[in-house]
Amino acid sequence: MAEQTFPLRDAADIIQALRQQQEIALVDVRDEALYATGHPLFAVNLPLSKLELEWLDRIPRRDTAITLYDNGEGLAQAAAERVTRWGYSNITLLKDDLDGWEAAGGELFIDVNSPSKAFGELVEHHNQTPSLAAEDVNALLREKADVVVLDARRYDEYHTMSIPDGVSVPGGELVLRVRDLAPSPATTVIVNCAGRTRSIIGTQSLVNAGIRNPVFALRNGTIGWKLAGLSLDHAQTRRYGATSDTAQRQAAAQARRVADQAGVLRLDKSALARWQQEATTYLFDVRDGEEFSAGHLPGSRSVPGGQLIQETDHYASVRGARIVLLDDEGVRANMTASWLAQLGWQVAVLDGLTAQDFSQQGGWQPQVPSAPAAEFISPTQLSEWLAQNNTQVLDFTTRANHVKSHIPGAAWLLRSTLQQQGNSALPAADRYVLTCGSSLLAGYAVDHVAALTGKPVYVLEGGNAAWRNANLPTETGEQNLLSPAIDRYRRPYEGTDIEPAVMQAYLDWEYGLVAQLDRDGTHGFRVLKVQQEGVPA
Repeated sequence: MAEQTFPLRDAADIIQALRQQQEIALVDVRDEALYATGHPLFAVNLPLSKLELEWLDRIPRRDTAITLYDNGEGLAQAAAERVTRWGYSNITLLKDDLDGWEAAGGELFIDVNSPSKAFGELVEHHNQTPSLAAEDVNALLREKADVVVLDARRYDEYHTMSIPDGVSVPGGELVLRVRDLAPSPATTVIVNCAGRTRSIIGTQSLVNAGIRNPVFALRNGTIGWKLAGLSLDHAQTRRYGATSDTAQRQAAAQARRVADQAGVLRLDKSALARWQQEATTYLFDVRDGEEFSAGHLPGSRSVPGGQLIQETDHYASVRGARIVLLDDEGVRANMTASWLAQLGWQVAVLDGLTAQDFSQQGGWQPQVPSAPAAEFISPTQLSEWLAQNNTQVLDFTTRANHVKSHIPGAAWLLRSTLQQQGNSALPAADRYVLTCGSSLLAGYAVDHVAALTGKPVYVLEGGNAAWRNANLPTETGEQNLLSPAIDRYRRPYEGTDIEPAVMQAYLDWEYGLVAQLDRDGTHGFRVLKVQQEGVPA
């Protein structure tokens, strides 16, 4: 079958569209580790290898202006053909890919969530957000000073490693919870994350809200703590508790004031419906995930506020779209919205909700396209076939999950490798059985593997989870890896075994982001300037 032809779009045209705040999705379809080596500021990563799992929710309107690119690997063409089959009608390819972007004067940003990280540096630059070095915070803790340490990361990150005596308070919760965690205005509040961004935004949130306490970011987060030679705690479980009525009322008034200052709009449900008809509109519930599961507004997606600010590109992947936020107490949505407005989004808070509106229970369920027809087999059937030595299992899970545990003899690969190398990527076999964690992603590869091999292709019912649940044997290790380790970028601030030089290089990159924003010129950020009175920067 001949390749479908897609128009090319010049980088200069995209840069102009970004500056004019037009709706546009600029999509990098390489695997994440390659994306992290360099990409335009507002390019979002939707890898060809797992395109189906997130695309429909991240780019919900079929007429969105979408430009796809890779770095010469030939993946963008395949992605364009795939999403066209899902009904997307306004697809272009970036002319000359990343070379074309740089030739037009565009900057390339490394790492992931670059807009939010660059914004955090800009916030600190404009507001002189107060911070303390790790040595100073450690001295306060040793002296048993009147101080609380609030960890603004996700709970799982906090649980992995944390500052001694730290309490898990994800960033979107800080303004709501701080008064009960530090009821005396004399208590010093320290906000930390793994690196810089979430501690800067969390600290500045408390400053913007006007809390009476002295508040500081832990400079450079757990990275700075480790570089100072200090020890971290592990497997801690301290979390915020219930919020008092007085603290909630005070926080709600202050959050509303900050949102108004930032230009946040207000909508009721009828106005929301109009927005959703007119343009790409994301509807996010920024409360804790457990609260969302207990009852939420139908059609909303659960994204806790701190992570939404940190990873806006991962959820709202159409730059120039509209974002509507909601909660049930008037604090978290307003504070989160105040930051999104400063990040250059048209953002509103959904007002006028009642308890009856939070009628739907359960977790958020992603939309995915229909998978091709496939024949499923049971773990027991696969076990019998493997004993005959004529069946090859292809595992499309993450590399980390595969190395940790996989079906004996299974080969791990990415669909990008399959796209680039074709049949040469695959071991010879009489039949192939595809799997992943649940077999959802594997099911989308059936037609491709069948076309490449001409052999029968099956899907393992329930995937690797079903295999393990059947108490069948598994292997560990890197025996049969058919793709390079590019499916996930290893963040320099995660885990406990990162080299000091790598952590320092990451901090040095963050320090340079303000200058890079100036050179790029597409960001549209508008920082509220609010400095804490009486606390030296």
